[in-house]
Amino acid sequence: MTIPAIKFQHLHKHFSGVQALQDISLTVEQGEFFALLGSNGAGKTTLISILAGLVRADSGSAEVMGHDVVGDYRAARQLLGVVPQELAYDPFFTVRETLRIQSGYFGLRHNDNWIDEVLFNLGLTDKADANMRELSGGMKRRVLVAQALVHKPPVIVLDEPTAGVDVELRQSLWMFVRQLNAQGHTIMLTTHYLEEAEALCERVAMLKQGQIVALDRTANLLKNGGELRLQISIRPDNLPLELISRVVHQSGNTYTLTMKTPAELEPMLAQLRLAGVEIENMALSEPDLEDVFVQIMGRS
Repeated sequence: MTIPAIKFQHLHKHFSGVQALQDISLTVEQGEFFALLGSNGAGKTTLISILAGLVRADSGSAEVMGHDVVGDYRAARQLLGVVPQELAYDPFFTVRETLRIQSGYFGLRHNDNWIDEVLFNLGLTDKADANMRELSGGMKRRVLVAQALVHKPPVIVLDEPTAGVDVELRQSLWMFVRQLNAQGHTIMLTTHYLEEAEALCERVAMLKQGQIVALDRTANLLKNGGELRLQISIRPDNLPLELISRVVHQSGNTYTLTMKTPAELEPMLAQLRLAGVEIENMALSEPDLEDVFVQIMGRS
């Protein structure tokens, strides 16, 4: 049986009387691209901090590749790379010096070939000899990603890696991360850009107030967790009364209505025809992960 890349068992954590995590049990298998989603204050960063050894849980356990983050912390940290939300850097070093120092923390010497590869893939080659103070916020975030990868960890945690960065960085970052995942690296991602999680992640866990409220494959959540949306522009602007209860948005003579299954479309169109209403434009869309997230958070 393969050892999980990440394993949480019955984790609990309080901060000044606030229940940050409550009985979290979760396993991420080796090679997975996994999303950990939740609103601000849901407990995502606390969970990651426990995994990284920055916060001690009140009870329960966390493991990286079978190594307990408390009892076998040296091995656990060697196997883990974390990209934090906060921009933290030493202003006295260049980008390359920063990555060499980071390599030294893990006992790595003569690591320049891999450092060069990371710099290239993150678009940092021309900034290698620039002082960290001179970099833009987006460039500093790229360096944080490089620091997390400098020791080639098999497990990588990305905590809001694209927050406040430009489209170019997002595209280059995800291309590189997909490449790492294809090579066997396990990726855990937290993000408020749910379209990223939908496009990248095979499984999703959703946290609310320190508890897991959903855990499933992304495809299953999309299939079972949302409603279809029908957007129609009509003339005259006289929606039949039978359809008013389905309306979730209106802009002029354009209405967005909900449906549970595609089979409901034809009866709705028949009602429009009977009312003498002509459809000028029509579009049917499936729920995305953001729709599912809002629905689950609302009912949990």
